[in-house]
Amino acid sequence: MTKQFNKGLILTSLGSFWWGFIGVIYFEIVSFIGHIELVVHRCLWTAVMLILTTSIFSKWKSFFDICKNKKNLIGLFLSGLLIFINWSIWIYAVATDRIIDASFGYFIMPIISVLLGYVFFKENLNNKKIFSISLVFISIIILIFFNLKNLPWVGLIVAFSWAFYNLVRKKINVDTDVGLLIESLYILPFALIVFYFITKSGMNDFSFSNPGLSFFLILAGPMTVIPLFLYVRGVELIGLGPTGMIFYITPTLQFLLGFFYYGESFSSIKFVSFIIIWIAVIIYLKDLYEKN
Repeated sequence: MTKQFNKGLILTSLGSFWWGFIGVIYFEIVSFIGHIELVVHRCLWTAVMLILTTSIFSKWKSFFDICKNKKNLIGLFLSGLLIFINWSIWIYAVATDRIIDASFGYFIMPIISVLLGYVFFKENLNNKKIFSISLVFISIIILIFFNLKNLPWVGLIVAFSWAFYNLVRKKINVDTDVGLLIESLYILPFALIVFYFITKSGMNDFSFSNPGLSFFLILAGPMTVIPLFLYVRGVELIGLGPTGMIFYITPTLQFLLGFFYYGESFSSIKFVSFIIIWIAVIIYLKDLYEKN
């Protein structure tokens, strides 16, 4: 293996580990704060950090070039809405002890992306991919049919919002970090308005009189941006195939934390559905491995 491949492997693994372990622990620690305010802080401090990184890495020219293209701006508004939904549902999942449901979403997301790639980009589907997609939908049908009262809608929203986010971003094809900055700037005015009303009503936890807690909330920005940078840089170095396999570190750690550490319930119906999903994932990863 080359030094470049090893570096990409390390960076992608760190990003996936951050999302699956450090991110879960962080958002669980601050989950006592209202999840609406926490979403606001994630949007606010992500935007602030991306402004700093855009300045540090001198990417403002790329920023303004993207802004000149109306198609890019419309696409980034849509992707911004999708990433906002994804962030909000993830924080809600952690705050309401539904980490396992969220991990379900991240397990099936890459396979749903394969289907979207076929529908929107006419990407090839071999028999293994078709079988994987079929298994995912069978698992979803089982959960809906046998577990309607406890449907993992959190996982489904996580999966489809992230899959469609990746679809939109692939269509407009702009720099990941600069695109995320524009998405964050779209969300920022709404976040500030919500934060204003939360503060005005006296329901805010963020306060300069409590610097420890305020610092912890500001960390929502780095907790979002750092793993993204690590993962995306890894993709640039070793490609989508290997990183697609490494990504499964994230939902695996989320599942293990949710079940073994936080003691979330795991019904027999969910267990059967997860077994089917894991079979689909193994087939999907085997296909990726054979191609790379």
